[in-house]
Amino acid sequence: MNEVSKIELDFIIDKLTNSIENVKTGDSFPTEISLLNSVELKLIIKKNGWNFNWNKEFQQPEKDVYKLTIVGNPNIIQGLICLEVKKDHVYMHLIESAPFNVGKSKVYLGIPGNLVAFACKLSFQRGGEGYISFIAKTKLIDHYIDTLDAIHFGGHLMVITTESALKLIGKYFKT
Repeated sequence: MNEVSKIELDFIIDKLTNSIENVKTGDSFPTEISLLNSVELKLIIKKNGWNFNWNKEFQQPEKDVYKLTIVGNPNIIQGLICLEVKKDHVYMHLIESAPFNVGKSKVYLGIPGNLVAFACKLSFQRGGEGYISFIAKTKLIDHYIDTLDAIHFGGHLMVITTESALKLIGKYFKT
C-alpha cells in the first residue's frame, strides 16, 4: 500500500487518564482490550453512529481490530483500533471512539489515549521496542506532539518512540 492511500487519522486525545474516566462523575473504570469478533462487527456500522468502515479493516488479514471495553462489561465497546504489526514497529491504521464517547456529550474521557497506549504495549510484545507510527491530518500534528509526545517524521507521518511509549503504557497499564 502506498502512502497516498493511507488514511490520515484525526483522533483527539481529550485527556490522558489512568483508564477511562466518566465525564460527569470523574470516576475511573479499569479497561481491557481484546480482538473484535465477527458478531460484534455487525453492530459497528454507520447506522449506529460509527464513522468508519470497520468491516473493511476487519477483512484484511495483515490487520487486527481491537476493542476497548470496561472490565466486567464486555458487551459495550468504548472504542476501536486497527493495528498492523510490522517488522520493527506497529502501524496504527485507524482509531475511533464509540459514538457515545465523542463530542460535548461524551460519556468517557481517555478512550484514544488508552488505545494508543495499547498499540505501544503491543509493539513491545512483538519486538518493536514500543515504536508505533501513523499518518496524521495536518491540523492535528501539533496536537499529537503535545499530547502523545509523538515525533513529526515528515509529511503526515507521526512516530511514537520507546521513551514516549513507556510513558503512555505506564499511565494506562499498571502491570
